[in-house]
Amino acid sequence: MKTIETKVPDYLAALASEVAEREKVSLDQIVSLALSAQLEAWRIRHDTVTRARRGNSDDFGRLLDKVPDAPPMSGDELPEGYKPTR
Repeated sequence: MKTIETKVPDYLAALASEVAEREKVSLDQIVSLALSAQLEAWRIRHDTVTRARRGNSDDFGRLLDKVPDAPPMSGDELPEGYKPTR
């Protein structure tokens, strides 16, 4: 296992210590979990952007053309009064 030394703002260190104490785990474990979660979020974002760049609007249009014009299946309806935001 690798040891990493870093500087952390005082308020963040205090918050991490509080959580570690409350959860009855080591501060190392809290920092490792937080780092792991953030790195995974960045990886997912990168993968999503990479895949989106490979997309092709013409291909997407051809796929949508194959979708039947039919009402949604029972349970898949939008709520009454639903207005998409954009």
